[in-house]
Amino acid sequence: MRFEDVGKWDEDHDVIVVGFGAAGGVAAIEAHDAGADVVLLEKMGFPGGLSAISAGGIRVSDDAEAAFEYLKCTCGGRTPDDLLRDLAEAMVELPEYVRGLAEVNGATVQVTPAVGNYPFPGYTALGYCEVSEVPELEDGRQYYATSATTNGTRLLKVLEDNIARREVPIRYQTAAKELVTDASGQICGLIAERSGKTIAIRSRRAVILTCGGFENNADMQRQYLQMGELRPTSFRGNTGDGIAMAQAVGADLWHMWHVHGPYGLHDPSNEYPFAFFHKAIPMWTPGHTGSVSNLGIEEAAETGAPRKTLAKLAWILVDRDGRRFMNEYPPYPGDTGLRPFDLFDPLKQGFARRPAYMIFDENGRKMYPMGYAAWNDDQASYTWSKDNLDEIDRGIFRRADSLEDLAEGVGVPVEQIRETVEEWNACVGDGIDSRYGRRAETMVRIDNPPFYYGEVGPVVINTQGGPRHSRLQQVLSPFDKPIFRLYAAGELGSVFGHLYMGGGNLAECIAGGRTAGREAAALEPLVQAQENTSQLV
Repeated sequence: MRFEDVGKWDEDHDVIVVGFGAAGGVAAIEAHDAGADVVLLEKMGFPGGLSAISAGGIRVSDDAEAAFEYLKCTCGGRTPDDLLRDLAEAMVELPEYVRGLAEVNGATVQVTPAVGNYPFPGYTALGYCEVSEVPELEDGRQYYATSATTNGTRLLKVLEDNIARREVPIRYQTAAKELVTDASGQICGLIAERSGKTIAIRSRRAVILTCGGFENNADMQRQYLQMGELRPTSFRGNTGDGIAMAQAVGADLWHMWHVHGPYGLHDPSNEYPFAFFHKAIPMWTPGHTGSVSNLGIEEAAETGAPRKTLAKLAWILVDRDGRRFMNEYPPYPGDTGLRPFDLFDPLKQGFARRPAYMIFDENGRKMYPMGYAAWNDDQASYTWSKDNLDEIDRGIFRRADSLEDLAEGVGVPVEQIRETVEEWNACVGDGIDSRYGRRAETMVRIDNPPFYYGEVGPVVINTQGGPRHSRLQQVLSPFDKPIFRLYAAGELGSVFGHLYMGGGNLAECIAGGRTAGREAAALEPLVQAQENTSQLV
């Protein structure tokens, strides 16, 4: 929208921050501390976005050069080195910064060594910084609309208390809709919607977009992802608003294909709107066979940390032809677990692995809850049963008294199901998955009826794509020119363009939010001229 079409401003601030997750919280704090008058807009009625329901591990390092080498491999040549070097250097500084924020409410911050998810150069120089305790949250109370208190929840509480101490206003249920530009193309405000009313908010210095990705925008997924629509796991507020607003003023986009997520289950009644995660399982790093708590073998030995075995998975996955097609327990299930589903079969004109089927037996049913739900939402909730019987009654899983019944339910010849199950049991007996390399300690026989099966598919935790940005977090045009007075940080236009680094989004939320907040506050303010243009004071 052009400035002359606004009419009158309903509010006036130096800096507008759009979206109250980790990036937005940090950006608001930094802009305020740099002397700016800041307002924080949040479209939902509660804070946190995905940050509040994350595990809360912020990726850090004690060696910026090693972290840079790791980031280069993780991003696969799709992100400029200077941005990755800045993030690597910030990863060294983040623990001290988070400790400073934690003083507001007496929170405990801990840093632990944790090798990278993949054995790239520099992977042993990484760790996690976490807000592990916030006195006010340790009595079991719920933090707004989150399903459980996690270290991500604790991080958001630290940010919220810092914002409250600074008296930065938060406008909940206020959805940013469109950016406003002046005659020279600079961003000078935005149009938002609150309680069904359209409002215009002027920004004298800048707008910072920190409103996440497009996990809950089916149309964007169909346009940008080969596999099409994905079910989100935890939060309905990320609908690509920042992407659309940035595009409308000329932003270039990057990493739009890159989504972060596992395979998961769903409620066939759709009463629970999000995907269910499968059983939480430890990540592991190839080459570190004793690594389960993200400590490598050597690091675990040096620190005295326990070296547990990996979790046993009671199930296998089969495609629509009744055949296994992947390692059900990859090193980082939450990163690449969804990728094997993205296979289009031109002979059948469809995706051969959508849906796929999760198969287990009675022994497996009794082992543990097969899934769980996690949300940041004021309307959704679900508690998974300990014995999986509620999920069978609900239709998430179906019972088959024999392999013949199982084959009929999956819709394949019984000979194929029998061949798949017998081959799998032989692999378990040999301790070698000759097809897909699943680790032996995770393998479990499937031979005690009744059998169970349920539809599984790729699900999205978060997307990485969005407006491309500079080292200063300025949103860039396709011609590599900054869109003046517009910044982006966090998941919106993430630097990750190939593989994800566990804890990486939180690291760039804080690092990018700091930069965007400082840079936005440092701009000379615009003033409104009578001829409906903007000019410097």
